[in-house]
Amino acid sequence: MKVLGIGNAIVDVICKVEENFISQNNLTKGTMKLIFDESEFKNLIKNLKIEKTISGGSVANSIVGLSQLKNDVGFIGKIADDNLGHKYEEGLIKENVKYFYSKKKETIPTGTCLILITPDSERTMCTFLGIAGKINENDIKIQTIKESEIIFLEGYLWDEGEPKKAFEKAIINSNKAAMTLSDQFCVERHKKSFLNLVKEKLDITFANEGEIMSLINAKNFDEVITFAKQINKHLVITRGEKGAVSIIEDEITEIDAIKNLQIKDLTGAGDLFAAGYLHGFVNKLSKEDCLEKGTELSSKIIQQIGARL
Repeated sequence: MKVLGIGNAIVDVICKVEENFISQNNLTKGTMKLIFDESEFKNLIKNLKIEKTISGGSVANSIVGLSQLKNDVGFIGKIADDNLGHKYEEGLIKENVKYFYSKKKETIPTGTCLILITPDSERTMCTFLGIAGKINENDIKIQTIKESEIIFLEGYLWDEGEPKKAFEKAIINSNKAAMTLSDQFCVERHKKSFLNLVKEKLDITFANEGEIMSLINAKNFDEVITFAKQINKHLVITRGEKGAVSIIEDEITEIDAIKNLQIKDLTGAGDLFAAGYLHGFVNKLSKEDCLEKGTELSSKIIQQIGARL
């Protein structure tokens, strides 16, 4: 197997809202808020018109993208034996993703992410992790890890205790490990742990400019370049309109962003960029081609609604 994803198994519920919905509900536009109270989540969603429901989760989106590029891929993510859990599993299998998890009856439901799209195409997410955030080391089979060329993890899963043990087990037994930092607020919450992962344990780190600058308290992007060279690792950073850059040991490769796109929804831009880049990496394409494939996929996804091509 080329790539095995381990992440939040979340059903994406996509809704269009006006600007004032964000402020009225004390949300911060363009970020992800975790909701731990199921009734609070239900209250938020009750009067909204649902545009689309998709099997989602950040790393799962990347894995589906890799599958669509004809790579042999799998995913581990925790779901409940409920209606949304069945939909989630069906959604992945339909995309030719090997699903390495057997659902059970749980007291907590399958995780849900409410994606609110404002008229400027920005997306604000409210996530009720449900059972997805309870993934633990018993859910990780060492043989499955060892049979994968590279595992791909998401920073979002660090918001609860058990997944950390699952990650550690996966990383220790992996051939190669990659991770996305996921979200700037996520980085702020777990700065010390993430910094240790990036420096010591990960082979590839994906981040956007804001996330990596937050991680190292950088004042400008030159400090990010210096940091990357010092740790002698493989960093891939998206920079919005400034394009994307990979820093591998002391070699810097840059690519421009694609201009004049008809942007509809920024959901999944980072997920699909990672899919394109990892496709290039596991198929031994050049550094420029890896960045180009990532840029191509992220450019396509933001011109449609949702995080699946």
